[in-house]
Amino acid sequence: MAACPRVAFLASVSLALSGVGGPARADLPSTRDPTPLSADTPQPSQSFTMRQALDYAHAHQPAIRAALAQVSARIEDAKVATAQWLPAVGVTAQLYAMTANNTTATYLGAPYVDVPRIGGTASAATGTLSPYASTLVGAGLTQEVFDFGRIEAQRAAEDAQVEVERHRSDAERLDVDFGVEEAFYSVAASKAIVRASDEAYERSRVHRDLAKRGVDAGLRSPIELTRAEADLARFDVGRIKARGGVAVAQSVLAAAIGSSDAAVDASSEPLQPGDVPALPEAIALAQQRDPRLAETLARLKAAEQRTRAIGAELRPDVKLTATLTGRAGGAPPSSGHTATDDGWVPNVPNWDAGLVFSWPLFDGTINARRNAAHTLEDVRRSDIDVITEQNLARVRQAYVEVQVARDALVALSNAVVAARANYEQANARFISGIGNAVELADAEAVRTNAEIQLALGQFEVGRARAAFGRAIAEGL
Repeated sequence: MAACPRVAFLASVSLALSGVGGPARADLPSTRDPTPLSADTPQPSQSFTMRQALDYAHAHQPAIRAALAQVSARIEDAKVATAQWLPAVGVTAQLYAMTANNTTATYLGAPYVDVPRIGGTASAATGTLSPYASTLVGAGLTQEVFDFGRIEAQRAAEDAQVEVERHRSDAERLDVDFGVEEAFYSVAASKAIVRASDEAYERSRVHRDLAKRGVDAGLRSPIELTRAEADLARFDVGRIKARGGVAVAQSVLAAAIGSSDAAVDASSEPLQPGDVPALPEAIALAQQRDPRLAETLARLKAAEQRTRAIGAELRPDVKLTATLTGRAGGAPPSSGHTATDDGWVPNVPNWDAGLVFSWPLFDGTINARRNAAHTLEDVRRSDIDVITEQNLARVRQAYVEVQVARDALVALSNAVVAARANYEQANARFISGIGNAVELADAEAVRTNAEIQLALGQFEVGRARAAFGRAIAEGL
């Protein structure tokens, strides 16, 4: 994912807050619309509800598509073992220059015993190094007859790897969902900050106009007007930066859902984060559904199946073999006629069919691989304990963060009510001539800051609830 939605949103908050307090210049224009954003600033091409954004991400987010592609690749890998039940058919054409010191024997080549067959040449007491021509063309077929469970063990090991990839793709999808929800809440909260900044600017503009009339009428000191001008300029800066924060959040949302557009918008639907279950229930849900734990368990099963598949390589094997050949050899035969064309044309036909039994009674490499696989099983069992403990800590932390964010939101709402009441009193005092511009500016800053902090609190509640949902694998 390109950018962290929370970082982008907090950046927009800092931009807006920088317009609430701090120095300002009184010689800036006193009344104007906010400076428009640069023409290069991404503009949202479409608006999504939360559900639409999630559905779009499931279909277009590259991370999800890559995870699903991994699952498909594993499924195809798993078919390799089963393909050993299919017949193998091949052809060959061979031309040799070779010696022909034969002794009577008839045999087929078999795994672990690679012996070339010379042919029915004359038996020699002592050898000669004179070469003769020998040619062969043929077609052969082999078919697995009975494998004593070897192929089934290999397929089970590959199927276990498919399950590992499935759980990994589930985890990837949950991560994407969390990123989309976080980005969606950041857009909504950034817009709330823009509203607070615009309202602060409009109130400051009214105060500036009131101060100007008072100064023109000789009822107020000129410093009242210069202070009002400075405050108006400061809030103008704040609303410009707040709009920039919205643009950043919209760009992050586009990246989160995998959109090719530079920016997308979040609809104005009411966002009501769901309730959270009790902590014991949440822990139980996480243990049942968390894909990271499921992936770790699947890895253990895959390791066990791999150990079994390696051990199955030492089992016997029975195969059917059939061959149709044409051959000729230029070497003198033990009886009969010498081949026509001195062995350069394979015009002597033969066919054969038979069953071949082979059994690797001992293979040190296979035994070493099996021992290594057993050791890996112990590693996977240890991983289960680690992931279980991490899940427990993650659920507890997410649960507490939701409760804290919700409690803080109540306090922030109360702070907004108090700040607005304080502002109304300061505004009434200023209008009646009792209060001054400094008192009113302080009240305005307190109110605007409280409203922006409320937007931040709403974002934190939404984000904490989304993180809790990720911790208990709520989307699965």
